[in-house]
Amino acid sequence: MTRKTRSLLSAAALAVGLTALLAGCSGGTSTVRGAALASTVPSPAGRVVYLAEGGSVGGTVVHAPSCKAGCALSGDSTTSLWNMTWATWNSTMAVGRGTEKLDDCTPDCAAGTLHAVPVLVTLSKPVKACVAGAGKWFWTRVSFTWPAGLPAVFSGDNAPSNPFDYQDITAQACP
Repeated sequence: MTRKTRSLLSAAALAVGLTALLAGCSGGTSTVRGAALASTVPSPAGRVVYLAEGGSVGGTVVHAPSCKAGCALSGDSTTSLWNMTWATWNSTMAVGRGTEKLDDCTPDCAAGTLHAVPVLVTLSKPVKACVAGAGKWFWTRVSFTWPAGLPAVFSGDNAPSNPFDYQDITAQACP
């Protein structure tokens, strides 16, 4: 049996990252969801940290208390967060509870079944990446705890990566 790999990075995210690196923080745009809320006041360390949906800093980025109506974690829609409530969202970590919708990729990811699973999520390892001419902070690590466990289909070779890192965001770190 071959291991099914879920790509948490998109080709678009890679292209945006390379463009930002080549432009030296002078290009790229992003849409911010949740930024108008009171919780977006910079943390004591002076920075606001965002979750880049699908791993793309040039796409939609979210801040607490987002992810009520879905936040894509992967560029290929195989995993997303829903109904999230965030107990913590500061400059070093974000911790929240909600539902993770996981694609079982059976027989393949395009035809797979989505499973809604209760989840505790920790976002960590913030990195300052170049976006729209300035640096913006993004989470680069997502760790999961599934209090009720995962459906049997997610065992063995089909187990989701935990934790997973957005390596292309890390690669876009501002100098």
